[in-house]
Amino acid sequence: MTDDEAFAFLMDGTRAGNVATTRADGSPHVTPIWFVIDNGDIVFNTWHTSAKAKHMRRDARVGLVVDLQEPPYAYVSVQGRATLSDDLDEVRRVATRIGGRYMGEGRAEEFGARNGVEGELVVRVAIDRITGKADITD
Repeated sequence: MTDDEAFAFLMDGTRAGNVATTRADGSPHVTPIWFVIDNGDIVFNTWHTSAKAKHMRRDARVGLVVDLQEPPYAYVSVQGRATLSDDLDEVRRVATRIGGRYMGEGRAEEFGARNGVEGELVVRVAIDRITGKADITD
């Protein structure tokens, strides 16, 4: 899969991602997320006291996997470094874009208002490496 194909796969439909962070003891922590691509970065929201926010403040390295869970099966894997922002305008903008993607454009503003609040963060993952495989069963 080329990089362009991998980015297209990431933004196709409403596939959730699974983001991996590292706990202080070195063990992995994986959680599902809704996300969008913004200027070549993976971008999502999280609450400021969430485990993943705590982990990313300590160690910015993250992994993300998005997969197609039916034949012919496919996946994209991303490794990168996260930055966190509590800028409320950015939080609302990202939450609205994510709402439009996963809830439909008709509910984007509703989702943005619900999740674009004080305490929510924007996580921006600058991609260091992206790989993928399409048509695994073919």
